[in-house]
Amino acid sequence: MRILAIAAICVALTGCMTAGETVSFKASNPQQQALMRDGQPALVSRQKGSLVLVRPASRQLQMNGRPVFVVGINNLVRQPMDFRVAQVEATQHVAGSDFEMKIVTYEMLVQEEKNRQVAAALLTGVAAGANAYSASRAGYGTYTTPHGRTGTFYSPTAAAIAQGNAAAQNDAMISATVETGQRNMAVLEQSVIKDNTLMPGEWYGGQLHVAPPTDQGDGGPKSYTIIITVGTDRHVIDVSQARAGV
Repeated sequence: MRILAIAAICVALTGCMTAGETVSFKASNPQQQALMRDGQPALVSRQKGSLVLVRPASRQLQMNGRPVFVVGINNLVRQPMDFRVAQVEATQHVAGSDFEMKIVTYEMLVQEEKNRQVAAALLTGVAAGANAYSASRAGYGTYTTPHGRTGTFYSPTAAAIAQGNAAAQNDAMISATVETGQRNMAVLEQSVIKDNTLMPGEWYGGQLHVAPPTDQGDGGPKSYTIIITVGTDRHVIDVSQARAGV
């Protein structure tokens, strides 16, 4: 199932997580059930025409990083049903006030990756240039005779070997940079949730990236709500995010 495949590749996009924060869910109405799936908290929300399953994409969230959830959606009716990322809402609750948490869309993540690739290409170019310059100077050297005379010499053979090695190293660096960018783009394409029309009985899902909730400085849990609209159904997901072990 695509949902299970999405969960399996989450680590490729979110990276290795150090000790950080964990999330828990609270059922907000009788049509919801908070449960555990493979040792992780999850929530199932059922409305008239759809069912939504939400769980964190990793066992721990990066401190002050974006919460990432795996969302699975099932169309329960006999007609197509639309899901639109633009209709997903997230709101943090702080001392009686509500603050919007931006949904980070697939298009935003792609642009971030493109920016990262530009920066990586610039750094690779600088490293390649330094490599080539160092190789161009490899054929030059100095000598001192037994009588104390000094001078310089140039070895075409040594220069050719150094330049060949530098060219090979530069090719490897450039190839690695390109391959990493292509791999990251492929992971985004495969894993991040996008607009989709669900046919009758169809499951669809992917990663939902949310802007980080504001840290209140007291070390207490952060409370926020994610509303996932499917067709005319509104699934209200209450989330509590706290430091691991708290």
